[in-house]
Amino acid sequence: MTSLLELQTIQTGGPAWLGQMRREAYGRFAELGFPTTKDEEWKYTNVGPIAKTRFERGPAGAARAGKDLLPDLGCSTRLVFVNGILAPELSTPGTVVRGVAVRSLGEALKADGGAVEAHLGRYARTERQAFTALNTALWEDGAIVEIGRNAVPGQPIHLVFLSAGNGQPWASHPRVLILAERGSQAAVIEHYTGAAGSRYFTNAVTEIVLGEGAILDHYRIQDESEGAYHIATVQGVQGRNSVLRSHNAVLGAALSRNDINSALNGEGAECTLNGLFLVTGERHADIHTLLDHAKPHCGSRELYKGILDGRGVGVFNGKIVVRPDAQKTNAIQSNRNLLLSADAVINTKPQLEIFADDVRCTHGATVGQIDSEALFYMQSRGIPGAEARDILTLAFASEVLDEMGWEPARERLRREAHEILSR
Repeated sequence: MTSLLELQTIQTGGPAWLGQMRREAYGRFAELGFPTTKDEEWKYTNVGPIAKTRFERGPAGAARAGKDLLPDLGCSTRLVFVNGILAPELSTPGTVVRGVAVRSLGEALKADGGAVEAHLGRYARTERQAFTALNTALWEDGAIVEIGRNAVPGQPIHLVFLSAGNGQPWASHPRVLILAERGSQAAVIEHYTGAAGSRYFTNAVTEIVLGEGAILDHYRIQDESEGAYHIATVQGVQGRNSVLRSHNAVLGAALSRNDINSALNGEGAECTLNGLFLVTGERHADIHTLLDHAKPHCGSRELYKGILDGRGVGVFNGKIVVRPDAQKTNAIQSNRNLLLSADAVINTKPQLEIFADDVRCTHGATVGQIDSEALFYMQSRGIPGAEARDILTLAFASEVLDEMGWEPARERLRREAHEILSR
């Protein structure tokens, strides 16, 4: 893992409150250690390969190598981070909309740091989450997106996190803070990718705070190298009548874990969790979600679809908690999985914990294979078997992809899914 010496180097800069937060987080990580399969929340995911690998800091001068990896989603505002550090030469600030600020956390701390101090580390907790604690201790840079009251940016804000290097495995710990004030409406895309064949570790944490009536579409695209490890936590906190729409696409990495959580802390809040994980070869993808209904008259809708081929392993654990005061909650959760080979494995566990009596909640999970009759029908009309299978598989994924409002992101994911399935 990253050495203590590197931690001490990071701690020397920045304000005193941040140094204290880092020391406490690292101390908590030292107490927790890496999770094991004996921990219920990690029962089906073994992070031993991460714990046993010595990761160095990202190599210097990697921005030039990362230039060819830049994804283009048609967004005028794009911040690019290479191995966790802002690369100004690859970034395009775009047209600044009144009331909207997009900058690196390093820049924000140098300017004033008020918003960072007020929110950073207040929502993604470190008490029981070892990787969140590690990120809090070791992050070097990241992005802060501030959407002011009633502001409406015309295009999504694109945050790109590239991993580039060679030789010794390296690690980065990106941090993102999204603050959407009352009445604002925006879209933010987090995009994680890296050089093919590279072995590295990305440990990312995102905190999202929505004010009253704020609307946010949050996209998270993970198409890391096939040799990479990717751990991520997204923690949303929603105010009254706010709307969070999460779109999560997991397409890469040898081993990945995504924790997508939101606390509906304001009456009338709504949350949508929309996700797709595509697991091929011997890859392993773990999705954990938590929707915490704390106030009345809130609604949530969750649909996650998994497509598994080869010897791929998928994990889905989705939990909805309805607190005693959260009367009139309306929550729907569904996990549907498609197995394309006899050796693919899915472990799925949808959960409801309800402590209120006037609610409407449903949950369910399905596991199946391609409809043999549909496949036969297409082949009988001249479509080759492999092509027919790909068409039916992409049709299965389309229910999730079609929910993505930004067309360039939607179509890119559709192409990447097709390429993966065609290999």
